[in-house]
Amino acid sequence: METNGQRTIWILILTSLGFFMSMMDSMIVTTASTAIRTDFHISMTTLQWAMNAYNITIAAVLLVGVTLGERFGRRQIYNWGILIFTVGSIGCALAGNIQALVGARIIEGVGASVMTPMSMAILTHALPANRRGKALGIWSGIGGLALIVGPSLGGLIVARLAWPWIFWINVPIGLVAVWLSRRYLPESTGVASRLPLLDTGLMMVSLAGIIWSLSALPGLKPIVIGMGSLALGGWLLYRQSRVAEPMIPLSYFRLQTFTAGNMATFLLYAAMYGVVFFLPQFLQAVGGANALVAGLELLPWTGTLVFVAPFAGKAVDRFGEKKIATLGLALQALGYALIGSLNNGHQAYWLMIIPLALAGSGLSMAGPALQKAVLGAVKPAAIGQASGIYNVFRLLGGAVGTAVAVIVFNWFGNTSNSAAFTSGFRAMMLVMALCSLLGIGWSLQFRISTDD
Repeated sequence: METNGQRTIWILILTSLGFFMSMMDSMIVTTASTAIRTDFHISMTTLQWAMNAYNITIAAVLLVGVTLGERFGRRQIYNWGILIFTVGSIGCALAGNIQALVGARIIEGVGASVMTPMSMAILTHALPANRRGKALGIWSGIGGLALIVGPSLGGLIVARLAWPWIFWINVPIGLVAVWLSRRYLPESTGVASRLPLLDTGLMMVSLAGIIWSLSALPGLKPIVIGMGSLALGGWLLYRQSRVAEPMIPLSYFRLQTFTAGNMATFLLYAAMYGVVFFLPQFLQAVGGANALVAGLELLPWTGTLVFVAPFAGKAVDRFGEKKIATLGLALQALGYALIGSLNNGHQAYWLMIIPLALAGSGLSMAGPALQKAVLGAVKPAAIGQASGIYNVFRLLGGAVGTAVAVIVFNWFGNTSNSAAFTSGFRAMMLVMALCSLLGIGWSLQFRISTDD
């Protein structure tokens, strides 16, 4: 007979697995980027959509996924998310060109958009309050582990097999996860609200249009499409101000800390995703590393999460969100600036280790501080919706940051040779450092009682 302890373990494993898979797929593709670009003979501008299609889809669909779970059952929607994600993974693995890969990444993103919020909701609802905090800490740590092992695992798979296998590995895991979830996860529902399908469509089309326009500039066509996308975004905001149950309550943005925290989050992850798109390619194209070595060389950056994150949470409680978020953004900016200013393409890798560790420490500090600032700015009843908005800003920042990084790289360099690649890479790193510094301007605007 199954005990309460066994039941808790199964719930924790299965909810963490979905979170881990969705986070993993945003990172595992980074060390495969060079192989994908080479196989498909595409430019950096086109390649970015292998990442951005996934992130934009999650950002646009995430909030409607929460609504579906509350109405039809959190476990049911969670399982559908894993199944759709698995189907998308099969499409990615079978893709014969970048268009097919992007389409399959969109399908993956639809599935992933419900996996994270539903896994958190199931875990929170299933456990008593006295065990919830510890379980959520483990859940967050396992998701964060994907940021560490994702690039290294992707590099290992590309080096030993081929890049489609970074997607094939999702298939057996996804199918087993659905089967086990149906057996071990409890079902629960919440307050049913309207399904914002039109608003979700408007968000996806407007975001994709804006980012495509940025990447395609200059020219009349991207300007026209960009203006049209902005108009759709304006219509979305108008609708949100008029409906009784908005997907994005605009009243939250009257709270200074909520707005500042989301903007700082946007800039923090814009810088991070821009760097993670290019750094593995730089290590391969200029440093001569294969995909596996490039993934391992990212560990001074991603691996700091293990050492810094536990202390960062305690530091936020002691010193306040403003100070820790500001320090974290400053460290990330410093790390990126050092890599961009000192790297001439001929330096030994070991000279990048300290700057990478500084940047990783900054991200590990600023991330939880910003999340706490955003969620702490609203009333407890609004935390679920505020969390969804926070994640939209995080993912949207990543998509915009990747697009801006590609623009800067193309302005100052290209992929024709090591010198040209280094020139574009250095400029990109300095701009990403600037994004982090701009985030400080927002973090300094926090009004948090623990920091007053």
